[in-house]
Amino acid sequence: MTGGIVAEPLVRLDGVSKSFENDRRVLRDVSIELRRGEMISLTGASGSGKSTMISLLAGLAVPDVGQVVFDGDDLAGLDDTGRARLRAERIGVVLQSGNLIPFLTAAENVELATEFDGRRGGRAKPGNLLEELGVGGRSHHLPRRMSGGEAQRVAVAVALANHPELLLADEITGQLDSISADQVLGAIFDAWHRRGLTVLFVTHNQALADRADRRLVLDDGQVHER
Repeated sequence: MTGGIVAEPLVRLDGVSKSFENDRRVLRDVSIELRRGEMISLTGASGSGKSTMISLLAGLAVPDVGQVVFDGDDLAGLDDTGRARLRAERIGVVLQSGNLIPFLTAAENVELATEFDGRRGGRAKPGNLLEELGVGGRSHHLPRRMSGGEAQRVAVAVALANHPELLLADEITGQLDSISADQVLGAIFDAWHRRGLTVLFVTHNQALADRADRRLVLDDGQVHER
């Protein structure tokens, strides 16, 4: 909220429920809004459905019941190609691991991400973006030659390559030491300030979660604001 004006939601979940094949319901009637320019954290016990929420918000999965609406469009109304295009052009996703193609350098990973963007112009130059994330010196290195924290910052650069409006980060500091975790999250906060992104990051670290504008907790299939 700025100057008493409440920002419009970029994405919202309306009455969303999601179950797995074993009929275990992970999310139950979840309704939340992610407003433009917000930094939001999501915490919850292991297996509570945090990654499922990320998948739904990214259009990687569709709900059994309810709607996921991105900037006015119901994602269920898009086919797989349409949802993939939306991710390529407007949503950046960073996972805990497996973000980078192991046989490509940092710069090549970032450059490849731009190839999936159907828009013309506005693409980030890999070198500039890696410098922005503090890993410019790793531009020509393969992922195996980077530390965990460096690789995650390169993964953030890949997610930001097409100037997305929404950045989703799923437990990206979970396998890092405290210093590396702070550097990675610091890079995301810097990008948020510079770019005016909407950011949702999943974490088990309460101190990191408390740095967000809004703090959401997923418990027993439902989301509560803390």
